[in-house]
Amino acid sequence: MKFQGSQDYVATDDLMLAVNAAITLQRPLLVKGEPGTGKTMLAEQVAAALNLPLLQWHIKSTTKAQQGLYEYDAVSRLRDSQLSDDESAAKVRDIRNYIVKGTLWQAFESDQPVALLIDEIDKADIEFPNDLLRELDRMEFYVYETRELIKARHRPLVFITSNNEKELPDAFLRRCFFHYIKFPEPTTMQKIVDVHFPGIKQELLSAAMRTFFEVRNLPGLKKKPSTSELLDWLRLLVAEDLAPELLASKDDKVIIPPLVGALLKNEQDITLFEKLVFMQSRNR
Repeated sequence: MKFQGSQDYVATDDLMLAVNAAITLQRPLLVKGEPGTGKTMLAEQVAAALNLPLLQWHIKSTTKAQQGLYEYDAVSRLRDSQLSDDESAAKVRDIRNYIVKGTLWQAFESDQPVALLIDEIDKADIEFPNDLLRELDRMEFYVYETRELIKARHRPLVFITSNNEKELPDAFLRRCFFHYIKFPEPTTMQKIVDVHFPGIKQELLSAAMRTFFEVRNLPGLKKKPSTSELLDWLRLLVAEDLAPELLASKDDKVIIPPLVGALLKNEQDITLFEKLVFMQSRNR
């Protein structure tokens, strides 16, 4: 298997090298980067390009590592044991009826190789990555209730994403191949936009891109607008059929662009941007 990009996802050369290195080493690919830089979409596009089924495990703050392996539904078994019919009694006798397979188990038992996405691993408790060390390293785990050792039939291609909300343990990092997705430069961003908006008017695109990077480069922003937010903003500009002149003043001074709520997501950043526009207007 070798990833060479796709028509729907602009992958830089170093990103494609990272994906193929993880494939060669048979290690999880740990992908970090700003929110909205396409980390989750990378797993989806690589799976599609390599014709692999994709299993996704989206991590929350309450997620435990055990849930990725399996869960024992003791409550349902207790409830069924209180029923008097023969069917329920037969079901209760086999504990396997109350084992709920997690995403990792599904990936391990698949008859064909799969891609596995563990999305936003840094949302979980700090011990979460450590609890998965053995399973991701040896590709096996033990089911104590049934006394079974579950081994992977095929080693899945594992993608792990992180937004850097928490530091990951060194022992976990050692088992991964790491890649940081840098924020796209204007030329790369142009390619990304062309994929999503092939027929967009060039005057509107040029004005929007200039305004976007002016907003993004404003010092002191609490949250800089991301690639996904630029695409959302462009989608709105195209839908409203706005003129390029509305995105910039005649003397190239910064103005508050229309639908700025697609780019700036908190009142502090909007206030900061308004102050910049006000200061420039006074200095004219």
